[in-house]
Amino acid sequence: MLKRLFLSALILAAAALPGRAFETSARAAWVYDLTTQTVLLDKNADMPIPPASMSKLMTLNMLFEALERGQVTMDTTFGVSEKAWKMGGSKMFVKPGDRPTVEDLIHGIIINSGNDACVVVAEGLAGTEEAFAQQMTQRAQQLGMTNSRFANSSGWPDPGHMMSARDLGLIAVRLITEFPDLYPFFGMTGFNYEGRVPANGNNRNPLLRAGGDGDWTADGLKTGHTEEAGYGLVGSAIEPRSGRRIVMVLSGLGSESARAQESEAVTNWAFRQFALRTLVKGATRLAEAEVHMGAVPTVGLVVERDLSVLMPALAQDGVTAEAVYSGPINAPIAAGQTLGELVVTVPEMPEMRLPLLAETEVPTGGFTKRLGVAAGDLVARVAGPAS
Repeated sequence: MLKRLFLSALILAAAALPGRAFETSARAAWVYDLTTQTVLLDKNADMPIPPASMSKLMTLNMLFEALERGQVTMDTTFGVSEKAWKMGGSKMFVKPGDRPTVEDLIHGIIINSGNDACVVVAEGLAGTEEAFAQQMTQRAQQLGMTNSRFANSSGWPDPGHMMSARDLGLIAVRLITEFPDLYPFFGMTGFNYEGRVPANGNNRNPLLRAGGDGDWTADGLKTGHTEEAGYGLVGSAIEPRSGRRIVMVLSGLGSESARAQESEAVTNWAFRQFALRTLVKGATRLAEAEVHMGAVPTVGLVVERDLSVLMPALAQDGVTAEAVYSGPINAPIAAGQTLGELVVTVPEMPEMRLPLLAETEVPTGGFTKRLGVAAGDLVARVAGPAS
């Protein structure tokens, strides 16, 4: 039988009014709290859009994976083709005869947004940029980026080159979580290969120069701009006091200044309108489940880790929680065995579900206990339901 226990004693309530959604002027947007894996804002997030240079994040992912496999090292050098040298737009300013290292090229892609550097990487890893773009598309599908198709390595305008805001966010999350030793490159602001890069050729990420008056610090990731795509940003910032990290994607803004203002406003909203609250400490008994044929009649239900939820800073009614399990639960029961779910509902936020575990081991009862339970069951069947 399904059991639901309302856990009112464990709820932290807040006061005043619920937080309001951010009304962004971006054509597409996705804002994600990485700490709690909560989507805070979704505007046309699954619509394929021209990603411009923001798609360089996928090129970097391919290079980072090659480093992880041992296919290349930071000191590996690549040659520079005529095609790479002749690339327009933002450049690292490599030329035929140069032998940039992988580390140089990572700097050149992130900081200088070098279209030429992307072609060097594509040809160095896959032989041709066309083959590399096919590999990018295939890998994106494997990673769950279902709205991504790549025609090149740099984000150069092409009708066959598309990503969604959510896909851009997913690759950003991957770069942050899967490559922690390489992620600090995204916070660097200056790189001048062979003294050829002009002063305006360095990192254009406006969040790196913002900082929310010390409330938060940005450390990535990539800007993008073409006439068709407008001005866009994939950004990430962390709040030192709580350790919360957010990832944002904004696309289709009308100017560089609009991108700077909107990205800072969204970051302030994400950190100041939502608060991370610990409701329950791990291993705290939340409820008790009935046990059938056990040495004891009940077993405590606990969560494995601290239960922290993200909630609007001014939420009105607090959160509700229920312990849900099917019982009575047959013995024997192992300590840590999953017995049900804790269902947490937070105002204005998606429902959360966490496994409820057995607090302790419950062995099967002895002969006398089993005989008593069996006799009770028999009496209940003979008597039938109460009228």
